[in-house]
Amino acid sequence: MSNPVTIIMIEDDEGHARLIERNIRRSGVNNEIIPFTNGTAALDYLFGKDGTGLVHRGNALLILLDLNLPDTSGIDILKRVKENNHLKATPVVVLTTTDDSQEIKRCYELGCNVYITKPVNYESFANAIRQLGLFFSVIQVPPAAT
Repeated sequence: MSNPVTIIMIEDDEGHARLIERNIRRSGVNNEIIPFTNGTAALDYLFGKDGTGLVHRGNALLILLDLNLPDTSGIDILKRVKENNHLKATPVVVLTTTDDSQEIKRCYELGCNVYITKPVNYESFANAIRQLGLFFSVIQVPPAAT
């Protein structure tokens, strides 16, 4: 049996983070969610003390990534994850307010698995997150490479 998926949420807006977690839970997903409010702390966690990403070998991770972070760009985080031999199979869901078609295209080219634009409307956003929770409950996430 595979390890349960750990959800890494990189979101600097605490209100959005609470809304995302609440709606993921409402959709029946009870996996551990590890929240980060900035990219630096998230990168430190993902890549470990030695910077290789080997710390997560055999673990199944799924990254929820906001692109607009206070200290680093979500694009840079996406790029680093997808270029890393140990983390590149980790699914990345970009969850951001940016709906620029060039930005969306770039994220997919860098390897994001799903791109969701946060609607400004609370109900639309909550509905999108509930659908994301249903998505989490049915996908198979590969463990980090050895």
